[in-house]
Amino acid sequence: MDKTKIITFIMAGGRGERLLPLTRDRAKPAVPFGGVYRIVDFTLSNCLNSGLHRIHVLIQYRSISLARHIRLGWDIFDLQIGNYIDVVPAQHRVGESWYKGTADAIYQNIYILENEQPEYCLILAGDHVYKMDYSNMIRFHEENNSDFTVGVVRMPKDKSKELGVCEVDANGQLVGFEEKPKNPKLIPEDPSQVYASMGIYFASSSVIKEILSEDAAKLSHHDFGKDVIPAIYKKKKVFAYDFNKYEKYGNYWRDIGTIDAYYEANMDLIQVTPTFNLYDQDWPIRTYQGQFPPAKTVYDGSWDPSRKGEATQCLLSNGVVVSGSKVTKSILSPNVRVNSFAQVEESVLMEGVDIARYAKVRRAIIDKDVKIPQHTEIGYNPEEDKKRFFVTESGITVVAKGEKLS
Repeated sequence: MDKTKIITFIMAGGRGERLLPLTRDRAKPAVPFGGVYRIVDFTLSNCLNSGLHRIHVLIQYRSISLARHIRLGWDIFDLQIGNYIDVVPAQHRVGESWYKGTADAIYQNIYILENEQPEYCLILAGDHVYKMDYSNMIRFHEENNSDFTVGVVRMPKDKSKELGVCEVDANGQLVGFEEKPKNPKLIPEDPSQVYASMGIYFASSSVIKEILSEDAAKLSHHDFGKDVIPAIYKKKKVFAYDFNKYEKYGNYWRDIGTIDAYYEANMDLIQVTPTFNLYDQDWPIRTYQGQFPPAKTVYDGSWDPSRKGEATQCLLSNGVVVSGSKVTKSILSPNVRVNSFAQVEESVLMEGVDIARYAKVRRAIIDKDVKIPQHTEIGYNPEEDKKRFFVTESGITVVAKGEKLS
């Protein structure tokens, strides 16, 4: 298929309320991840590596940092030959409401399909972490003469209450769909799992316009999972593309919709042999990186062995200084400083965080530009932490962006 005849929509306007306070000042796709990245970088990198270079990023909620990141890090295509990444804010082109759901977000921008006249349309979510060659799904769509193709990933059945679950026949065609079911349809050959929708859809532009126009005329949530897919699989050929079966990188997909899931996905990256490999040159992940010097650890040869700058099983970004302190199993973003006699364990420190002398941080997420004062302890007493910070059910403490501590 000629990829110049395909346009891609990336839905990046979600509030991400379950990721508060990380989404207090930014959209979910703009949340920093893995030290130097933003969540949206993974979807954009998949597009780049798949040869899909006509991209519209639909933004809405607290989108300044997301728009800035895309402008600084993703201004890489030549518009003169028809390639671009275009940031599209909500514009009230259809009615006077903001985006009511995922389907409505595309419907409110249907003028793009009318203006550009692409033959096909790929619709993606901008808030998942995974690697995927979308060319394979496009080929699958063609080979099955599908009207509408949904990307699915195999997930444990106990996760079904959080996901849209597909029922698929032996040929891969959709025969059922439920949004967040309590008793989901299981995969016959593996009854411990379900087929979960990845929020990835591919169809001809004519089909997209048809089904979204029909949905817009109804009283509904105007959402692909809640409304559109349940309505179309009975009257059109809707196929499920099995991410785990067909993709080289089909062993890893994360919807980091909660703080605990976000923390666990970050911790995945520091394993000795991580399932999700950031160092794979066959499928590079692109981002914007500021101008910082190399990371360094500092030990001045002092007689005090506790003043040794040491980082073990960590990701250290540019500009990081570990000075006479100990950091283990953590991710340090650009321009982070951990000062003498401090300790950081199993934590995510975002850009500009400063850990003062003798401070101790464990199992925590510290958002940007926070200074942790001397002798402060975070992550050691959950009840005390709850008085000042957000603490998850699993005990992860989150300090919000720019929080002033004393």
